Amino acid sequence: MPRRTGLLVVPANNTTMEHEMNALCPGLAPFLVARVPRPARTLTLDDLPAYRTATLGAVEPFLDRKLDLVVYGCTAAGFLGGRAGNAMMVRALEEMTGAVVVSTAGAMEQVLAEEGVQQTAVVTPYLAPVNDGLRGYLRDAGIGVEVLDSFFCETVQHLGEITEPEVREKALATVTPESRALFIACSQLPTMGVVPELRQRLGIPVWSSIRATAWAAERALAVTA
Repeated sequence: MPRRTGLLVVPANNTTMEHEMNALCPGLAPFLVARVPRPARTLTLDDLPAYRTATLGAVEPFLDRKLDLVVYGCTAAGFLGGRAGNAMMVRALEEMTGAVVVSTAGAMEQVLAEEGVQQTAVVTPYLAPVNDGLRGYLRDAGIGVEVLDSFFCETVQHLGEITEPEVREKALATVTPESRALFIACSQLPTMGVVPELRQRLGIPVWSSIRATAWAAERALAVTA
């Protein structure tokens, strides 16, 4: 089978997703990467129109390539826009590229539904507006948030400084004896080694934004093979 080409669309500050997606989806590695300009602070709802325009602009230089898969890895923007806004962005990318498109926000919903999760603990790096958007996104998908804790990053610099041990510590401090699943949201948070360890330790479904996206990407390509 000829090698398939994937394009990863991420915020310009993201330093984690490319490495982890290349490791988790070797059939698509190395991904092409479109980096979307964004403010140094965290995104707000008011930023979305300009961010969507910037996203399409970042993808445009890759339109001369035959793309099999596009990954929309802009998690906070997906949560802020809600399920309808995220679906609109996915459709725009499909029309623009002619490729199969998966989104990180959509992958979260899909993998939790696949696991039969009705309620989950959540760890994020976000401020309240994005956390509220995440809760609403899952609520609209029929999934409740049992408990949520955050690093409350105000800048992308703070976000980029979070380490894998810090993610592990935050996750273990967030789950409760009643937790039936754990989701670690944000495609910047490093979770490559954390997720398998937490699954074994907690004995519940544990997913991260990047792991869920890799799962959705492989599933989408299997359907179109």
